[in-house]
Amino acid sequence: MSTVEEITAAIERLPADQVVRIRAWLEDRAERLWDEQIERDERVGRLDALIDRAPEEHRAGRTRPL
Repeated sequence: MSTVEEITAAIERLPADQVVRIRAWLEDRAERLWDEQIERDERVGRLDALIDRAPEEHRAGRTRPL
């Protein structure tokens, strides 16, 4: 397995168009990891307190339209 230092050095040698492709892939991966984390948190109940508090926050006027 390559180290981060080896990978970043290799990226430094790439043409710009390939760096753009890697950046897009990294952004997509980060979004997928975030989604997976949210799903895990929801499954184990880590979001329950926020879900329960949301209607109260809305009634108190502490929300804004998306």
